[in-house]
Amino acid sequence: MEKFRDIPYKRPDIKKVKRELIENMKRFKAASSFEEADAAFLGFQRVLENMTTQGTIASIRNTMNVKDEFYDAEMKFFNRESQKLMMLLKKVMKAVLSSPFRKQFEEKYGSHMFKSLESEQKLIKPSVILPSIKESMLTTEYSKTAASCSVEFMGEKCNFYGLLKHMQSADRSERKAAFDAWAKLYEGVSGKLEEEYGKLVKLRCTIAKRLGFKSYIDYVYVARERFDYGAKQVAAFRESVLKYITPLCDKLFREQAERLGLERLEWYDEDLVFPDGNATPIGTPEELTEKARLMYEEMSPETGEFFNFMTEHELFDFVTRENKHLGGYMTMLPDYKAPFIFSNFNGTSADIDVLTHEAGHAFQGYYASRRLPIMQITGSTSEINEIHSMSMELFAYPYMERFFGDKTDKYRYAHFTDAIKDIPYLVCVDEFQHRVFENPGSGPAEWRGFWREIEKKYMPWRNYDGNEFLESGGFWMQKQHIFLYPFYYIDYAMAGLGAFSLYRKQLEGGDAWGSYLKLCGMGGMYGYFETLERAGIPKPLDPETVKELAAFAEAQAEALKKKLG
Repeated sequence: MEKFRDIPYKRPDIKKVKRELIENMKRFKAASSFEEADAAFLGFQRVLENMTTQGTIASIRNTMNVKDEFYDAEMKFFNRESQKLMMLLKKVMKAVLSSPFRKQFEEKYGSHMFKSLESEQKLIKPSVILPSIKESMLTTEYSKTAASCSVEFMGEKCNFYGLLKHMQSADRSERKAAFDAWAKLYEGVSGKLEEEYGKLVKLRCTIAKRLGFKSYIDYVYVARERFDYGAKQVAAFRESVLKYITPLCDKLFREQAERLGLERLEWYDEDLVFPDGNATPIGTPEELTEKARLMYEEMSPETGEFFNFMTEHELFDFVTRENKHLGGYMTMLPDYKAPFIFSNFNGTSADIDVLTHEAGHAFQGYYASRRLPIMQITGSTSEINEIHSMSMELFAYPYMERFFGDKTDKYRYAHFTDAIKDIPYLVCVDEFQHRVFENPGSGPAEWRGFWREIEKKYMPWRNYDGNEFLESGGFWMQKQHIFLYPFYYIDYAMAGLGAFSLYRKQLEGGDAWGSYLKLCGMGGMYGYFETLERAGIPKPLDPETVKELAAFAEAQAEALKKKLG
């Protein structure tokens, strides 16, 4: 395999793709044995994996520079043509579902794949092709809007991520100035963001209606393969967070205000955990990457093999620059069984979180793709996938000295308490999206009202120092998941508790790493509850689980605080 920058890109020949899919479908239907049917099934997979690989290459290079006209055009091609393939793929799926060898297929590939295929039959109709294409185009436009925002601050050109490091400055006046610049950037594009989101809401409701769902919420729970639970269970989970985790976070923020010598925290104070500054990583992006390579070599033979592969083939892009897409992600190149990590380093401890969180995703993809027969089942649903990443952040604690030196205890305390304090915000985003789609005729003013009401409920400590835009509820639009990955964000909260349970097992001397490898290796073979059970992880939707893990988190936060001296 070449280095990523040298991998050739070739736009797929859609006519050839269709022809090969049809040929394999004929072979599949004519098969007289499971072996013959399986060979044709694998033929489907290879065609789709090749097309997916080219689409992923184009997508990565597009996010590296959203102003690159060539890859912008390629993304428009994929957004358009992939939707046009849906009806043919529906026929392929139907053939697989009706196979006389279904039992053997389930034994080899897992039962969850068939539940997924059955749900996809409900989600594909000619009437949703055009609105689905429009939705993809709109999300691309949103990405351009967000990525193009920048401001001169303290002598440098900063995008949203570039300002975040200034919002962790020990100088409160610098934090406030960065906060004001950050808020002004969002306020400046708020009209455009609200317009884009309004169009997305309308399109998403149209798609759900045309598919026969009562609401987009009903649709999205099927689309996200939430087969074991529904919106009522998630609402109950949010209430468990409110009951057990919000009070803990309120306590942690009150302690933080006292530590900083403040009567109350403003939003721009929340990220500063220590008065003399948070722990920041030591080294350039290249040096941090080399330290990560050494860490993964020490962690286990599996992780060492994985990260050396990533390094050898330069399968990451960490440096923040103009016109680069915001955020971070991990994706897979199926033809190469190769993960790719994308992020925006900003000189804060979040850079190390990328080298653990996104690397957790990447490790799972690398590990499972070498153990499972097809890429379709390499990954699981996002509630499981985020356990892979969030657990890796915690498993990396023993190796943090090489990144933070004598500030390591500060890093561990801040990171662990941040993992707790994130949870109420995660459920805020989820409840906001439920509220929007429960009221599909609502508009920008109502959205801001929804957000501020929900925010006060789950995060009563949140203050915006009189900033009119944020006091009115404008904070919701800074979360790209609302635009790009609707209803995804709650999965981080559920997965965070799964990660806490593995970390608790590790601290208590159990085989947490063995459970983690088992979880990673299963990929998407099984459903959500069954996967958790096989890995020995308690269900986060159980209120008692939330209560127990909140108590563990509080005790562990206290233990880490004592190490600060």
